[in-house]
Amino acid sequence: MPRWLKPVIFLTSLAPLANLVWRALHDQLGANPIEKITHNTGDCTLTFLLITLSVTPLRKLTRQYWLIGLRRMFGLFAFFYGTLHLMTYLWLDKFFDVHEMLADIAKRKFITAGMTAFTLMIPLALTSTKWSIRKLGGKRWQTLHRLIYFSATAGVIHYIWLVKADLKKPLEYAAVLAALLLYRFISWIGSRAAAMGKVEVSEG
Repeated sequence: MPRWLKPVIFLTSLAPLANLVWRALHDQLGANPIEKITHNTGDCTLTFLLITLSVTPLRKLTRQYWLIGLRRMFGLFAFFYGTLHLMTYLWLDKFFDVHEMLADIAKRKFITAGMTAFTLMIPLALTSTKWSIRKLGGKRWQTLHRLIYFSATAGVIHYIWLVKADLKKPLEYAAVLAALLLYRFISWIGSRAAAMGKVEVSEG
């Protein structure tokens, strides 16, 4: 991987936040700025989750093995924008009013789905270091990081339940996620078949 690529991707990944800040400073967030910030950070969270999930299939299909070096950065950006998305709700929308938030969660199931998606990202972010891989061991670390599929699924459900009417955009996210899950399933079936084939050969 070219040495200049990671800094370029890092800065590009910050571009949505820079754009949001610029628009906020110039009073260009529309009549409901909190809603605009919430939607933008939510879109970024889902986008980076799906990009993170796309790295392994792309690496295998294109044989560009250096792509794996970008997966952690994309995953951390998903968590970063997810944190901004949550903080927009907790701080700008609810002003950390616990009673109001609990009431909101009780009557709005899309918030529960969103909280689930974010909660599942926390252990992924905390164990994103090389030290964590060594400490947990490769297999246990990989098993833990499969939580990203559940996080992305909960995030898509959160979006679908939120918009209710115009489902075009959340369904686009759902279609991409479905394709990635299908690839994962086919890959798993293939690896199982290969493993069984090796067992049969060794026994024969």
